Amino acid sequence: MAKLNLNREPMTKQDPKTRGKNFNEVALGYSAEQAKAEASRCIQCPKHSCTDGCPVEIDIPGFIKAVLDDNMPEAVRILKDKNSLPGICGRVCPQETQCEQACSLAKKGAPIAIGRLERYVADWERTNIGALNPKAEPPRPTGKQVAVVGSGPAGLVAAADLAKLGHSVTLLEALHVAGGVLMYGIPEFRLPKEIVQAEVAYVASLGVKIELDSVVGKVVTLDELLESGYHAIFLGTGAGAPMFMDIPGENLNGIYSANEFLTRVNLMKAYQFPEYDTPVFVGRRVAVIGGGNVAMDSARCALRLGTDEVYIIYRRSEVEMPARREEVENAKEEGIQFKLLTNPKRYIGSESNWVVGIECYEMGLGEPDESGRRRPIAKEGSEFILDVDMVVAALGTRPNPLIAQTTSDLKTTKWGTVVADDTTGKTMKDRVWAGGDIVTGAATVISAMGAARRAARDIDEYLRG
Repeated sequence: MAKLNLNREPMTKQDPKTRGKNFNEVALGYSAEQAKAEASRCIQCPKHSCTDGCPVEIDIPGFIKAVLDDNMPEAVRILKDKNSLPGICGRVCPQETQCEQACSLAKKGAPIAIGRLERYVADWERTNIGALNPKAEPPRPTGKQVAVVGSGPAGLVAAADLAKLGHSVTLLEALHVAGGVLMYGIPEFRLPKEIVQAEVAYVASLGVKIELDSVVGKVVTLDELLESGYHAIFLGTGAGAPMFMDIPGENLNGIYSANEFLTRVNLMKAYQFPEYDTPVFVGRRVAVIGGGNVAMDSARCALRLGTDEVYIIYRRSEVEMPARREEVENAKEEGIQFKLLTNPKRYIGSESNWVVGIECYEMGLGEPDESGRRRPIAKEGSEFILDVDMVVAALGTRPNPLIAQTTSDLKTTKWGTVVADDTTGKTMKDRVWAGGDIVTGAATVISAMGAARRAARDIDEYLRG
């Protein structure tokens, strides 16, 4: 029996000093040789526990074996049978807590780099379109029309799955470009826009009609969509409304929500000013409040826009930080400074109402709270002032209330999330399903995709009677 290789193939990255000054992708991907070397580590165990750990149920051993066998068209086919967005998932899905965590090799060493191999297959497809097998015959039309609201990960997956099942699908997007949070919320250096648009184009190629600048709840309501001939609706509008701490000084100039800051940088391409006439103010000393992936993205964007110092202020320790480990390490490598066990008390402003500092508490950790993490507790008399001239609040998000406000029988929680069945996505409103962040609050791309797949299956069963 061949000896197990417990060490994964490393992936090349841009040098930290270089990448901190550009918005090019940090991770450079596997070569064909590296991909085959990593694929050769898979022991093809009979349990397929990795597939059990995948929210969209990809046949992971199957596509990895196809990579090893140099059968790339088959690897693409297996991936896209379950996942319409592999180029996106291969980059931003937290595989380390899902499929890779379930990998049999993880018990003894490093699990298979499933995400990196998924990215490799998706990138190969994008550059070898002519080498793929002929397209499958389109499904027989069912005559049923479905409206999908929102073109983020949940909306794109629901639209793709429903189109593959033969339904006529219209995707309604509020912004001027499709992709949702994948476009406005995740920086170019982590998820290039051309990757997102290539996957949007794939969804459109399935026959999905995409209508931009369509703000559901304003230009049309859910009831009006149902009355106009749609047989079902899927809501995948995410959670795009920012949250704040409600402390003194939050209305000072120079304080952004992460939503505004990242949207201006990513979707409006402020980082390419003056080529794009959409500048964004960036201070010399910037503080980002929060410890998730959005906080890491905001801090690393600010660094690339030319700041002198960037701080991450997080009220717990690094152990409790919800951001992916690789994003935390990337931020550290680039010189982001971490102020852990620290929490803002108030923002300090100048006479002209610009933020000039943050008064912070030092924090200690008590017993675990409802999240399972230790509760942060302010230390009396520990206040200190951090001089800054810009702040980004990356404290989480909640759904925009517009659709709920214009749909009286759509039940929501006190946090503004839509009440929907965990298994089917069915809401309390007849013929309306929902999935992703609009139901769970801010979560991961892959969890939204998994919810969308489950909802699409249930919608299909409903439409077929």
